[in-house]
This record gives sequence, structure tokens and C-alpha cells, in this order.
Amino acid sequence: MEDNKPATQRKMSFGATVRAVLWSFIGIRKGKDYEKDVGQLNPVHVVIAGVIGAALFITILILIVKSVVAK
Repeated sequence: MEDNKPATQRKMSFGATVRAVLWSFIGIRKGKDYEKDVGQLNPVHVVIAGVIGAALFITILILIVKSVVAK
């Protein structure tokens, strides 16, 4: 089941990688979809999408806190 292709030969697009990372933020993922993603995800894309997702999450939290505290 392990697919040890180099990162440059992985087939999943950046958009699909972002979608997989967002699902992982929520924590909901089907087992077969997870297995499919593991073989096709580009590790570089996963890191970039994770950093962007984390930055967006923190920014949204800061905006929510500032709006609640301002009231």
C-alpha cells in the first residue's frame, strides 16, 4: 500500500491538497479516501497548504476575539 514516489511524481493538484488539508483540520475523513490521498499527496503542497490554513485559522480567531472584546 505504500507509494514511495518522489514528490515531483505525485499526481494530486494543489487544490485537491488544500481540500485534503482542510478536511484534516476538521478531523473528518473516510478511511479509503485517506489511503488514496496518502499515495497521491505532494508533501511540499501539504506543508504549504497547512501553513496557509493555520494562518487563516489564527487570523479568523483574532478577528472574532477583537469583535467580541470591542462590544
